[in-house]
Amino acid sequence: MPVRSVSSEELGDQRIFTQRVRAVTHVFDHKPLAFTHSYGCQQNVSDSEKLDGMLEQMGFGFTDSPEKADLVLYNTCAVRENAENRVFGNVGALKALKRRNPDMVIAVCGCMVQQEHIAARMKQRFPYVDLIFGTHVLHRFPEFLYSIYEKRNRIVCIPDMDGVVAEGLPVRRESRFRASVPIMYGCNNFCTFCIVPKVRGRERSRSADEIISEVKGLIDDGYKEILLLGQNVNSYGKGTDTDFPKLLKQLDELEGEFVISFMTSHPKDCSHELIDTIADSVHISHHLHLPVQSGSDRILKAMNRHYDTVKYLELVDYARSRIPDIQLTTDIIVGFPGETYDDLCMTLELMRRVKYDSAFTFIYSRREGTKAAEMDDPITDEEKGKWFRELLDIQGEIGEKAYEKYVGQTLRVLCEGRGRTDETLLTGKSRQNIIVDFPGDEDLLGKFVDIKITKALPWALVGELAERRKI
Repeated sequence: MPVRSVSSEELGDQRIFTQRVRAVTHVFDHKPLAFTHSYGCQQNVSDSEKLDGMLEQMGFGFTDSPEKADLVLYNTCAVRENAENRVFGNVGALKALKRRNPDMVIAVCGCMVQQEHIAARMKQRFPYVDLIFGTHVLHRFPEFLYSIYEKRNRIVCIPDMDGVVAEGLPVRRESRFRASVPIMYGCNNFCTFCIVPKVRGRERSRSADEIISEVKGLIDDGYKEILLLGQNVNSYGKGTDTDFPKLLKQLDELEGEFVISFMTSHPKDCSHELIDTIADSVHISHHLHLPVQSGSDRILKAMNRHYDTVKYLELVDYARSRIPDIQLTTDIIVGFPGETYDDLCMTLELMRRVKYDSAFTFIYSRREGTKAAEMDDPITDEEKGKWFRELLDIQGEIGEKAYEKYVGQTLRVLCEGRGRTDETLLTGKSRQNIIVDFPGDEDLLGKFVDIKITKALPWALVGELAERRKI
């Protein structure tokens, strides 16, 4: 399917609206402040960095308090019900602020409101929300905001479409040395539990030249970690002459001291070629997030995952044979409709077999509009809770020993901030994407250092500064 790119003319129109908003806010008796908050995945965080970039160009500063804001924007997530409930609660809390400051602009965007029934509920329940817009029109934010300021009208824009690719949007990054780079958008997998294809549209890949140019620019600007994003990065470039392993090889050939990581990798499209590319690379992280979701082939089929445990375990074994220090992480859902305790035991057995370094575990969350929402679900929430605690106990036992092998080794670590285990320490992540805390001066922030590991925790490592690398 051809990718629909936002034209230069359309982006030029948005730059005009940007200047018009800037002219409107310029007459305020103070610099307008924006409070923005992102829920959910790294893709949402990346989208919010673009929204912040547009706000910055429109003349806004930023605040960490809704009470001080002239504009409040929530970028929402639709993957689980509790995330949606938090949004409803936080938007509800803005009613009093809007009453005290009628000129405040309240905006809600993202995956959650891309769902028709949620957008209708938001529109009816929260009449004081000025702007509701979906995932496919993020680039039109300046246009929407100008219309609100100029006409004081309410805008709801949730087009039903497969999405677009908008290049060249401004970005206000959260970090000075870590940067996210989306390489593709959308998903074609239609897992029966997942709403993402309905809210993000079909798969569409950015051009390799655009990605390579962006990454090279980030490296030249001093960024040290580049996170490649996609709902399924393994699907990148399908139908073109550049697939994901080829893209990684081209990025790995760029000059500089940096590390490339990526998420998320779907097992059905993970290949030996991808694993070989990681193994033979200079810059690619030795971390593979490979969501298994269940250890029961029957449940995997019901989830429409397009692989079985034999294929999955073969990938795990090959990855460990080619990259002995690889960190393997996963996602697991407990209580999928129709799951039995025997199915759960298969998942627990798979966890014991793989010995994940860490696992993101969830109780199944019903999503309206998915096939799983129509399936019989006879197991009680209480029973699912018991299963979930059993799974956590198993992963806890595995995790306690996962990092012991690193004690005595020296790992290359990108120093990122204050310590996770102790605020008097510094913290960073190794090439294996493991949290490492160590003593050191703040001039190390944003630099690679060698850390000799002295202690292993279930979720992190602690060490001391070894010989410092030249940057």
